[in-house]
Amino acid sequence: MKAIGVDLGGTNSRIAVVDDKQGIIERVSYPTQADKGIDFVFGQLSKTINTFNEQHSLIGVGFALPGMVSLDQTTVYNPPNLPGWETVYAAEQIRKRTALPCRIENDANIAALGSSFYGVAKERGFSSFITITLGTGVGGGVILDGELFKGPKGMAGELGHMIINYDGPKSNGRTPGTVEAYLGQRFLSRRAMHQILQHPDNPLYQSFKDQPDLLEPIHLYEEANNGNTLAQSILQECGQYLGYAIINYTHIFDVRKYVLSGGVSGTGQWILESAQKTIQEYLMKPYLNGHEICIEPSNTDSALLGAAALAFKSFA
Repeated sequence: MKAIGVDLGGTNSRIAVVDDKQGIIERVSYPTQADKGIDFVFGQLSKTINTFNEQHSLIGVGFALPGMVSLDQTTVYNPPNLPGWETVYAAEQIRKRTALPCRIENDANIAALGSSFYGVAKERGFSSFITITLGTGVGGGVILDGELFKGPKGMAGELGHMIINYDGPKSNGRTPGTVEAYLGQRFLSRRAMHQILQHPDNPLYQSFKDQPDLLEPIHLYEEANNGNTLAQSILQECGQYLGYAIINYTHIFDVRKYVLSGGVSGTGQWILESAQKTIQEYLMKPYLNGHEICIEPSNTDSALLGAAALAFKSFA
């Protein structure tokens, strides 16, 4: 079987033909240009899909995009980084232009499906697990007994918006102190820069005092590995907050397996070891049995594979 996987982002869009046995066999990517409007974006996507459909026998389209998605996986609400998009009937936009059936899903949920069908969750044999995507923001996908948990309205799994400090900093949500405010890439960097500016003798101060917007978690990771104790403490604090978040998720869902993905997860042992220490200290003891955190290998194909997996599940 072959299906189309689409990964629609605010900056770039990627489309691939995916074989259920061989994986990706053909792909293309280009700028999304969301500012040109919904008709332009879906027209551009559909043109590529139609070209692929002429060359392959496709069963349908799976579509990953940011935002909250309806239970029937047809409609997205207020997707971030797509200006002017509010309620978008994305599956119908694709169907009417390509005559192929389409299902859409939140990009973090797609990451969970990608791990379940093609990634580390499949390798480890996880039937129930939670994916936490640590990118520009923080998202989540919950897989219970092999099925994506969407909740009664379809919008479950907004793990980044769980509040862990009511007096904390703000992120994209309406409330302060969310998981995303501490672990989303740009929010992590913003908080880190505030600390760095208080230490003018630190190498990070010299590198970024005149260009603070260029600081990224990878710079903290590199400095931490070089023995920079300030960078180490910043990342360890982030790991502590991640640990608190995972404790909450575990107590709510009784899920013991976690998969971390996204750029911030690449900060390696500094965040992960701190998170695990926090979990060992504060998680209720019965939940510690079988508790495990692993990192999805850096793989920009996971969204495309997960989107195609959604099509296989829906239309095969």
